[in-house]
Amino acid sequence: MIGLPWLLVDETIDDGDNVVAACADIDGLFASVATPPLERYTLLDCRPSGRLRAAGDDTGPLWVGNIGLEAASSPDLDLELLDVTVVSARRSSRHGPVSLEVSARVRAWRSPDESGYKMAGVGFDEDFGVCGGISGPPPRATPPPRPATLIGCRPGTRLQRAIDATSRNRRWVHASIFTVAHDGTATRLLDAGLGAEVGSVRPSALGDGLVDVEFQPTYADAVGPPRPLGAREVWKRWRSGRPGDLGTWAGYDRELRQEWAGAALAHHQRTPDDGTVFELDGRHITDEEGFYCAIGEAVNGPGGYFGWNLGALHDCLQGGWGAAPGFRLIWHDAAVATASLKPGYDRRWWAPALTMDQLLGLLAADGVEVDMR
Repeated sequence: MIGLPWLLVDETIDDGDNVVAACADIDGLFASVATPPLERYTLLDCRPSGRLRAAGDDTGPLWVGNIGLEAASSPDLDLELLDVTVVSARRSSRHGPVSLEVSARVRAWRSPDESGYKMAGVGFDEDFGVCGGISGPPPRATPPPRPATLIGCRPGTRLQRAIDATSRNRRWVHASIFTVAHDGTATRLLDAGLGAEVGSVRPSALGDGLVDVEFQPTYADAVGPPRPLGAREVWKRWRSGRPGDLGTWAGYDRELRQEWAGAALAHHQRTPDDGTVFELDGRHITDEEGFYCAIGEAVNGPGGYFGWNLGALHDCLQGGWGAAPGFRLIWHDAAVATASLKPGYDRRWWAPALTMDQLLGLLAADGVEVDMR
């Protein structure tokens, strides 16, 4: 199965025959993820507090960030409104409750709790008061699970058995997804896997005895979670080997910088914690994801990894990832990050933005001496 760039392996077994298939492409692995739309909702019979009250009274900013709605009757009915702006406020009487019309996004809009909600400013840990209910647009239909197709596939023994099976329960296939480098080295894609039932099989247009195998989802996407569409290019670059130059990631947007850091983690090889002083190239640190890419290369060279979120960064700072705890970091062109990592709202993560002061505080708390230049 040498030569095809994708490999599927059943890691739940260890009998020497765990290769499910090799293929030229996986249709369904890379997909666009829809952004929750801005829609109008009404928080009914509210007694707001804090910034939400100020927004309703028109004595403070109308944008209030995220609002968590803790359902009175059941946690299953909890909701979270994202990126909320108060549009109007209507009172039934001078001192009575107020109904707030807001523009907001909702990850999963469901039937509201008629018993009311306790409201909180998510991420800012603020009490926003209570409301009697919420109304909004009709709940959107949940998108159906997505199928997937192995294109230009050479089935292994396990997949062939599933293709040949006559009963549905024997047509189910479970596998982790690996990318295969030009030298034949296979690297597992983090959190990516196939779990679905063989649907149809047809000869592949790629010829050479290959087939296209379509998988039908049952309760979830056949392949998940989906990677960003542009991530295909990131993994293609890594197939030719570890990058030889620093900053190969610099031209990517935030989403793909995150994918780059994930690829760096997938390809990471443990090295001794020899270094005590590292030079950080700060020219391209225009966002949080850029920092992770840059510090990975500062510590472990081109394509290096040293965390891809704050929790992972903290773990790396404890040692075992190429740097001894308490190292010195010489941060060149730190003004770029200072200008970029400012207080605000991060519409990629729908949360308060990471600031330069917070990042420096986290590094200092883990014993890193930062020399900003």
